[in-house]
Amino acid sequence: MSIKNIRLEVMQFLEKNVDSFVDQYLIPVEKIWQPTDFLPNSQSDTFFDEVKELREIAKELPYDFWVTLVGDTITEEALPTYESWLMDVEGIDNVERNGWSKWIRQWTGEENRHGDLLNKYLYLSGRVNMREVEMTTQHLINDGFDIGTGRDPYKNFVYTSFQELATYVSHNRVAQMAKKYGDNKLSKMCKMIAGDEMRHHHAYSEFVTRIFQVDPSEMMLAFQYMMKAKIVMPAHFLRESGEKISTAFEQFSDSAQRIGVYTAADYVDIMQKLIEKWEIDKIIGLTDEAEKARDYLMKLPARMARISERLVIPQESHIFKWVEPALIR
Repeated sequence: MSIKNIRLEVMQFLEKNVDSFVDQYLIPVEKIWQPTDFLPNSQSDTFFDEVKELREIAKELPYDFWVTLVGDTITEEALPTYESWLMDVEGIDNVERNGWSKWIRQWTGEENRHGDLLNKYLYLSGRVNMREVEMTTQHLINDGFDIGTGRDPYKNFVYTSFQELATYVSHNRVAQMAKKYGDNKLSKMCKMIAGDEMRHHHAYSEFVTRIFQVDPSEMMLAFQYMMKAKIVMPAHFLRESGEKISTAFEQFSDSAQRIGVYTAADYVDIMQKLIEKWEIDKIIGLTDEAEKARDYLMKLPARMARISERLVIPQESHIFKWVEPALIR
């Protein structure tokens, strides 16, 4: 049987449990928080007072913080790309509406709230050029992405396990910083988003755990492949209006690193956490090739840590069209 057919068989085997995954890791629409719960109430007589207060507090947030928040928002807003990519993964059938496509649609529904909330906050804050933000978002959806996984479910689930934990780290750190600067409402928003991301991380990493149980060697090789290739962020094709895809994502990443929202050390830490979560040191019955892959993976975090220590982050902020320095202290 071909590798592709084996993966399809494993996905069909796991699909029997999709409803339990939905019940365990996703929350019904009527019970989960909605963006409106954390924003000024537009139906209230106090709406304009609430917006005024939001705008006053927002004045205390520094430049790199705004760049990071905008970049996080744009990343969340590009969900159409992520859903369409995952719907094309081997074993996920949206035409027949199988269990896996149900998972993807409901996961997307939860994730969609994040961009809605952050976008409205940015709009009300008066601190950013929303038209520039909106053009970047449209460009990112137009350009799509290539995360190096192809249609392989094993590689895609490694990617989503890593990426959901990375977004948890980012949103959680933004929440901590917002609180430090006195913006408790923004802090609460980002904390709630981070909670969703952690829940989704637990789901995708559980899918990988299940695959390791039934197809350990191929899952190990897929894990090695993704770590060798390096996890690219969903917004790696980020660009500003009138620009080509070039260095915008790196400049956004520099802002995030400068203020400690998401760093090279976090990347290494996530890698180590996945190695420990999947207990790859204890997996038995591996082929010789998969054993070599495991050896490579076990040594990789230490190697990457040494490399990350040598990284030099520019001290000067790149000036983005999204955030006008004159509006930021």
